[in-house]
Amino acid sequence: MKKINLLAVFLLMCLYVSAQNKLQLSIKKATGKIVVDGFPDEADWLSADVAKDFFQNYPFDSSFAITKTEARVTYDDIFFYISAVCYDDLEGDYVIQSLKRDFSYPINDAFAVYIDPFNDKTNGFNFTVNPLGVQREGLLSNGGGFGVSTDWDNKWYCKTQKGHKKWTVEMAIPFKTLRYSSTINTWGINFSRNDLKRNENSSWGPVPRNFNVGTLAFTGKLIWDAAPKKAGSNISVIPYGIFSVSEDYIADSVMRYKPNGGVDAKVGITSSLNLDITVNPDFSQVEVDNQVTNLTRFSIFFPERRNFFIENSDLFDRFGFRQIRPFFSRNIGLKNGTIIPIYAGARLSGRINQNWRIGVMNMQTSAKDALGINSENFIVAALQRNVFKRSNIAAIFVNRQGFKNKEYIVNDYNRIAGLDFNLATTNNRLIGKAFYHYSFNTISTKNNYAHASFLRYDNGFLALDWNHEYVGENYFADVGFVPRVNLFNPETGLYRNSYWRLEDNVSYFFFPKNSAVNKHGPMIAYSHYLDDNFKNNELLLTYQYQIKFLNTDQLDFYVYNHAVKLTQLTDVSFYGNDDTLPAATYKYTNAEIAYKMNERRKFFGTAKINYGEYFTGNKITYSVDFSYRTQPWGVFTLSASRDEIYMPSPLPNASITLIRTKVELLFSKNLFFTTFAQYNTQANNFNINSRLQWRFKPMSDLYIVYTDNYASTDFTKKNKALVVKLIYWFSI
Repeated sequence: MKKINLLAVFLLMCLYVSAQNKLQLSIKKATGKIVVDGFPDEADWLSADVAKDFFQNYPFDSSFAITKTEARVTYDDIFFYISAVCYDDLEGDYVIQSLKRDFSYPINDAFAVYIDPFNDKTNGFNFTVNPLGVQREGLLSNGGGFGVSTDWDNKWYCKTQKGHKKWTVEMAIPFKTLRYSSTINTWGINFSRNDLKRNENSSWGPVPRNFNVGTLAFTGKLIWDAAPKKAGSNISVIPYGIFSVSEDYIADSVMRYKPNGGVDAKVGITSSLNLDITVNPDFSQVEVDNQVTNLTRFSIFFPERRNFFIENSDLFDRFGFRQIRPFFSRNIGLKNGTIIPIYAGARLSGRINQNWRIGVMNMQTSAKDALGINSENFIVAALQRNVFKRSNIAAIFVNRQGFKNKEYIVNDYNRIAGLDFNLATTNNRLIGKAFYHYSFNTISTKNNYAHASFLRYDNGFLALDWNHEYVGENYFADVGFVPRVNLFNPETGLYRNSYWRLEDNVSYFFFPKNSAVNKHGPMIAYSHYLDDNFKNNELLLTYQYQIKFLNTDQLDFYVYNHAVKLTQLTDVSFYGNDDTLPAATYKYTNAEIAYKMNERRKFFGTAKINYGEYFTGNKITYSVDFSYRTQPWGVFTLSASRDEIYMPSPLPNASITLIRTKVELLFSKNLFFTTFAQYNTQANNFNINSRLQWRFKPMSDLYIVYTDNYASTDFTKKNKALVVKLIYWFSI
């Protein structure tokens, strides 16, 4: 039996290698006009090379796909064209979660293309469409192994048509939208198809099921008949106008009217290097952040959503680790929770050639004298060099400089210089990272650095992780995100502390045959924070067993062992209680069970319950997250969590409730109405956010947003605002 299994593995490896070597698609310039109508029947389509015989990625990765898909490519002087025939021999509706742009690929029927113009298997573009013609575009960075960043938006065009036992698609992507070199005639490319009626995900280039289907390690070669030329001038001007009416009932209950306007511009310096300029940018959110219950002693990270920072953002924000970031763009225009106007900014980013990427950013903010906030200038510079097959070395420099009356403030600055090494092997089984960052500040030259390393091995069955981190107490990252170095003592206030972190994970999955279970297996995770003397600060040991069913339902069991050292009196309910626990090390254990329903259903969701010890008491947490879609015009979501904390006398008990509801009405592919309500007892806030979005032209939007905030205790009014915002995208 062992010999048979080894032979099967060997044959599978040979299949992958053979397929990878043959993955080559020729692209010829169109001789006639391509009409993007969803019917790929022009003569140039009929004579184009065909990408077919897709491989399964899910539920298995050892055979060709059952659902057939054929993809073709061609081009002219302006557009890069992709067409596809998506065969569909099963009865029933497609699975369409929403008509809204930038939908989630794993839970929608869809066809996607992944483009790597420099064929370095590191960075690229993704364009996706569902059977109803809804578009999704995004960026692939760090090899694409962590999926697509859909925050990036740009112009491209597509149409779909439903036929007999198939649906067809045509895409037209302007060369101005892509970043490429006019001297490279071999690109990386892959296509994928998600057929949720069959519950099958497949791709032209075979991608093992333990990796994201967009991983660029598995692209094939796109061979051009001639390297595509730069597509003429590439300038986009994006002005905006905004008018807001607001009232603050806590401060003065005075109605305030505020008009504002500004402009962004995108200038293609070369076909691969882009200049972004912004004047008086409006960085107010037209989407509200999801509130969360925070039962930690540290800040929560919220991702960047502002368009100016998105393209090539991995050049800047992928330095460091998740909680050791030397640069975090949300700190520009925000100071201690106060919004600071930004005068202007510019950013040059992209590729110099196939091996070098650069990024330089400069932003200038205004002063707020009444609050004692000075004007500040921010400079960020990054340089990245590809090494080996899929790895790179990158350097970053971040500078914040205070000004007053247009003069430097000598002691008001913070600077960070750092070096990162990012590792990825050709088969993506081994990925890793190591970095060293140094902080220049006015406080101290001792313990003013941070370093870390990460290594992950994943062969589809066994996954191993190693991670270490060190942050010195004087590693100040004013424009970054390093929450764990900051601690608070109620008697002495904020103070800083160096820390180490050691983290190891190991997991193993079994893949049974002829079973309702797709995979199952255990995982053990070890996370240990220590002080400078290697004494315990916080230890978490997690035992998990996961069962993923063939229909994508998932059942997880967890046991958590904690050992938390409190260094001062602490309110462990993080709810504002006066009574606190004394400084000591507390050990406790709790358990959790979670069930996730597959999202192909019209009604789906997740339910969790966690129960066990909590410091000197006990805690039970219930949470549910359910959605119902009336395909494709409406999505209704309810999320709720309740933490019940029971502490021994004289400490008080506590209960924390967070409820979020969301209603999305989708009148067409261009007109949406969303109402978002959040009730959070921890933040003592009840928020209503309603938004109407009309995309009247590609990348041009009208937003009408109403926001209202109340105290969650007695529903007294806090503030309200009405915002009307118009964005128009001109291409020159």
